[in-house]
This record gives sequence, structure tokens and C-alpha cells, in this order.
Amino acid sequence: MTVMHLVAAVTVGVTVGAIGNLIMPGSRRIPFWVPMAAAVGAAVLATITGHLADSQPAELTTGDVVMQVIFAALTISLVAATADRPPARHDRDSRVR
Repeated sequence: MTVMHLVAAVTVGVTVGAIGNLIMPGSRRIPFWVPMAAAVGAAVLATITGHLADSQPAELTTGDVVMQVIFAALTISLVAATADRPPARHDRDSRVR
């Protein structure tokens, strides 16, 4: 894993995170930086996963970038799906007495 792999992972993560902020409707309950940070983390995780699988040559390939984009997009989907839940209501009258 080279510095170029990490720079590509951060670039892909920020780009996919920004696009995810624009595309995902209703995800305004979370700060704008949360999807970007999650996407960067997922893209770096994809880079590490590729390195551990020993599938990455010394140079950056299209397969590496595709794997980073897929990891980042799935992570943004999970963040958007879990962050938009309304808070749980706790009624005091619904307790069993």
C-alpha cells in the first residue's frame, strides 16, 4: 500500500461523501461532514482490505478505485438510513404497573 493508494482513498471518500450529501433526501439531521468522514473511512478500509487480500499491485488500478467507491457508497447508505430515524418515544403512561 503506497501513499498514492491512501490519497486516492481520501479523494474518493470526500467525493462520494459530497455526492451522497446532495443525493440523499432528508438526511439533514446529521452534520454535512458525517457522511464524508464515513466515506473516507470506508474507502481507506477498502484499501486496507485490498492490501490484506494481496490483490493490489504497487500502482493504483481501476479495480482499487471501484472497490473504494463501492465501500464508500454502501457506508453512506448505512449512515443515511440509520441517522434519519426519529428518536424513540418513551411514554410514561405506557408502563406496566
